Amino acid sequence: MKMKKFIAILATVSMVAAMAAGCGSSSDDTSAEGDAATTEDGGESGSWDAANMITAVTREEGSGTRGAFTELFGVVDEEDNDMITLDAQTTNSTSVMMTTVSENEYAIGYISLGSLDESLVKAVKIDGVDATAENIENGTYKVSRPFNVAVKPDLDNPVATDFMAFIMSTEGQQVVADEGYIPVAEVEAYAGEAPEGSCVVGGSSSVTPLMEKLIEAYEAVNPNAKIELQTSDSTTGMTSTIEGSYDIGMASRELKDEEAAELTGTVIATDGIAVIVNQNNPTDDLSSDQVKNIYLGDVTTWDAI
Repeated sequence: MKMKKFIAILATVSMVAAMAAGCGSSSDDTSAEGDAATTEDGGESGSWDAANMITAVTREEGSGTRGAFTELFGVVDEEDNDMITLDAQTTNSTSVMMTTVSENEYAIGYISLGSLDESLVKAVKIDGVDATAENIENGTYKVSRPFNVAVKPDLDNPVATDFMAFIMSTEGQQVVADEGYIPVAEVEAYAGEAPEGSCVVGGSSSVTPLMEKLIEAYEAVNPNAKIELQTSDSTTGMTSTIEGSYDIGMASRELKDEEAAELTGTVIATDGIAVIVNQNNPTDDLSSDQVKNIYLGDVTTWDAI
């Protein structure tokens, strides 16, 4: 009888010990699974893994920046049709483009160089050349395009006419230079008449930041004028000027033949297109062909660069 009690007690102790060991093992397994998950997620927070998919970010159709980008990098077919991959994520403004890339470590995008905010994103070299106004001016950075404004040949708004004269004056082109763009050479001092009234300027979101500064400078010398600025895209800028909704249209590209047939265009500055990546992306230099292949959809991961 005593022997049976001893065996029962011994069995109970063994069960308790097994349960304790099982609990310890479960805890260890959970820890191991956590370690494995951490490894699969790329280790420490903020690490960058080149095996990840590239998120190509583009501008909307009608954007002058998109048109200039596809032309300059050759992301077009034999008939110059836009061939940007349908997998690309579309944004509708320069600011949204920068925000999108700043929030995605594996994204790549493109913006007006003059709008670049290096606290948000990083501009990569193209073919070994830094994207700077100086390099655009000396011809080593090839990815550049004109900023155009356009009016009807029979423009009869005195404020719009005077504002155009200010933009193309020494004072106006100094604003262009101060904002990091390439100014137009051989201009003269502003000698306007400061007319009273208003006008509407609209179009490209890439030209908008520069135009805001030009309007601010003009209204300082002509407090009698009020200029309304509407931001859309280059194509809308031109069509709305033709239709009469805008007195002055903005385009971050060359005017198309059909636009030039109805409008008088004026280059007010030269701007570069900066190819941007997330600040955590270690990529510092891309060739023109690499950018092209990303946007054609032929290269889809960063380790294929």
